[in-house]
Amino acid sequence: MSNDLVSLGIESLGLNLGAANIADLELFLQEMGRWNQVHNLTAIEGEKNSIRLHLIDSITVLPIMRQFLDQENPKIADLGSGGGLPAIPIAILQSGWHVTLIEAIRKKTAFLRHVRGKLGLKNIEVLSERVEMVAKSQPGQFDAVISRAFTNLAHFLELAHPLLKPNGLVFAMKAKRADEELQEVCMDDWRLVADEPLQIPNLAVERRLLVLSPVRKSPL
Repeated sequence: MSNDLVSLGIESLGLNLGAANIADLELFLQEMGRWNQVHNLTAIEGEKNSIRLHLIDSITVLPIMRQFLDQENPKIADLGSGGGLPAIPIAILQSGWHVTLIEAIRKKTAFLRHVRGKLGLKNIEVLSERVEMVAKSQPGQFDAVISRAFTNLAHFLELAHPLLKPNGLVFAMKAKRADEELQEVCMDDWRLVADEPLQIPNLAVERRLLVLSPVRKSPL
């Protein structure tokens, strides 16, 4: 599969992937495909579609995230992790980042824990809980929160806010409806830090990464 990853343009993302990175990404996709046949982790089937729409889609956010997360070991929460996207590819490529995968559906968290063990990913934690419950048990613990195709932007921000540290960031992976969803956000409460187009090599789809930060309110 390495040749497929190269031919689909993974090198053009400028991530300087090593052989171990490629091997782990391949194994992750193989395990997802195997489990998907039984547990329906994702509706997208077929190796090339998986590579394009899952793997490469997920890691296109990394160059932008690296610009904003300058801490040595940032803590990141992935809300509604599903089959581990984008969290698992990010954790594979950023071994110094601690990534918490929050997913309420147990068959999916079983897969995430299986992959963690299979790949020896010591920098991830899998929580089989609703996001609201994690926010109560770990308030203000995360430098960043990310999500891919989890819910609409306004609801995502509502769920993310209690998890964030005071200067935390939200990374929202969005497609065509990004502008429409932004209009539903109360910009008195949030600041749009960046709105970056995401280019997926050899695939003509619109992707954007919205980076937002909560507005710090002055005490009355």
